[in-house]
Amino acid sequence: MSIQSVRLVLFVTLLSFTTNSCIVKDPVTGKKTVTLVSEAQEQQMGDSYNPQVLAEFGVYDDAKMQAFIEREGKAMGRISHRPQINYQFKIVDSPVVNAFAVPGGYVYFTRGIMAHFNNEAEFAGVLGHEIGHITARHSAKQQSKQQLAQGLLITGSLMSETIRQYGQAASQTLGLLFMKFSRDNESQSDELGVEYSTAVGYDSHEMANFFQTISRLSSASGQSVPDFMSTHPNPDNRFTRVHQLSDNIQTKIGDKSKLKVNRKSYLQMIEGLVYGEDPRQGFVENWMFYHPDLKFQFPVPTNWKYQNSPSQFVMQSEDGKGAILMSAGSGNSLQEVKTAMINQYKLTEQSSKNLNINGLTALEFTALQIPEQKEGQAAQPSSKLLVTLIDYNGLIYKLMGISLFSFQ
Repeated sequence: MSIQSVRLVLFVTLLSFTTNSCIVKDPVTGKKTVTLVSEAQEQQMGDSYNPQVLAEFGVYDDAKMQAFIEREGKAMGRISHRPQINYQFKIVDSPVVNAFAVPGGYVYFTRGIMAHFNNEAEFAGVLGHEIGHITARHSAKQQSKQQLAQGLLITGSLMSETIRQYGQAASQTLGLLFMKFSRDNESQSDELGVEYSTAVGYDSHEMANFFQTISRLSSASGQSVPDFMSTHPNPDNRFTRVHQLSDNIQTKIGDKSKLKVNRKSYLQMIEGLVYGEDPRQGFVENWMFYHPDLKFQFPVPTNWKYQNSPSQFVMQSEDGKGAILMSAGSGNSLQEVKTAMINQYKLTEQSSKNLNINGLTALEFTALQIPEQKEGQAAQPSSKLLVTLIDYNGLIYKLMGISLFSFQ
């Protein structure tokens, strides 16, 4: 037997052992499925992601709305396919219209999406959809498929010069290969959204109606994409399908008139909800960024793109080769913060000096970030940074300018 054959036999044996040891029962379908991510690992992932999400967006300060999403979410979690999970629900402070879930039972709705629901039933349908991602273990399955595919690719590269030659191109196509699974996951979550929202007493036809809102928003922003290139099903297609699913499930209900919509109570609850950018977090007017609470301002270069969040303000040049980031955080000293940044971003310091800016203690330093160039991969651009740290009112403000360059 040749060396190549021995390697192949060993690989097949190892693969068989691995997959057989990771076959579990799908909590939704009851069928056997392969997963390389355990439930304990899912929980660890969620516990790790949650602080990052809350740090990035912040929790929206409305006790009534937070109590509502927690109450409705817990009730739906109890009737789901994985009632043992300790589900946690938050409305985060972002104007973007979005809802998302991470493994371990964490579900987030933005205040932006809360502003676009017309009633509780629309909210409940999307809530069921997000819980469905968790109960069906979509993140774990997706990660397992990618790990397995990468393992096949790496092993194949060891055994075949041809596969090794085209390994990079094959790796790039893995994302396209699994786009279909993502669309299937979304479709399954739509089904679960219908099932779960109906089970807690809501009319899931309203969930279908919400997709009309999504379609209008997509068209208005110019972000509508062809169905076959999207990881999410087309909102117009989902409108029709969710109505059909709702018709099917409601045929099993005796008195459909008891299903809730609750438009008036929902609109009363969201009265006063901040719509769009929250000026308390800063805003841009005539290409000037203002932060009223922190009492500072600085210009935004004309035609630069910018994004504001509770954790930082980012602006980027049209060609993508320049950016400025502004954030604030705690720290015992300017020097300590500088050292932490150098270690975190793996910077090579070039110069440093102490400053006095309008009577405030400050520190300025320049540094390079040169990524490791791996054999067989395209050269990555390096970055030059100019960082100013200012100590003010118990916080340390970071103003970081970044420019990209390539070595010739």
